[in-house]
Amino acid sequence: MRHGSVNYFEADGRPLPPNDVPLNDAGIRQAVAAGTLFAQHKVEFDRVIVSGLPRTVQTAQHVMLALGRAHPVEHRPRLEEIRSGKLGAIPVDELRASFTQVMDGTAGLDTRFLGGETLGTMLDRVLPEIDQLRADDTWDTLLLVLHGAVNRGILSYLLSGEKRLLGGFEQSPACINVIDVGWEKRDVVLRTINLSPTDWLQNDTRSTTMEMLFGEYARHRQKV
Repeated sequence: MRHGSVNYFEADGRPLPPNDVPLNDAGIRQAVAAGTLFAQHKVEFDRVIVSGLPRTVQTAQHVMLALGRAHPVEHRPRLEEIRSGKLGAIPVDELRASFTQVMDGTAGLDTRFLGGETLGTMLDRVLPEIDQLRADDTWDTLLLVLHGAVNRGILSYLLSGEKRLLGGFEQSPACINVIDVGWEKRDVVLRTINLSPTDWLQNDTRSTTMEMLFGEYARHRQKV
């Protein structure tokens, strides 16, 4: 899963510290809806893993409460979201590309996210965690509650077998992805991707998450 909805910016577009933002009311509803869906289908998780950032911890907590299970939650900081630089240091004419290019299917591993961490650096810390989990035979069904770019990297790696980030994988707030993995590297079946628990068909959505975030922040930069 991706974590539920949060506010990264004030109403006027001023950025908030991204590592501290909590779920907003919509994010709580989304997480509860995901947990309710799991409960309806009698899903049982052997382990629950989050990155440790508040938005993933809170999402997992609301999911498990709705599922009716008390379950320890494991924190794995290496699975935190790709790290941004200082938004104010990005020239105005480069803002849109800085927000959106890292999710482009043509983006190279040296592409930086908002002037910060590169795709390659993010994948170098995330993918060994996935390999370690795949090699662990103590679980059957695992819930990972992580982040948009991290989820895209994991999905791309599992499906291609390569360190890369494929374009076109949207990750809506609190979305659910279902992946079956076996012992062999190529033994991967993607069963569900980007199932939004409160908006299954996403009929009114045309912009990506990063396009919407760019729009929110651009209002602030236009005023300063």
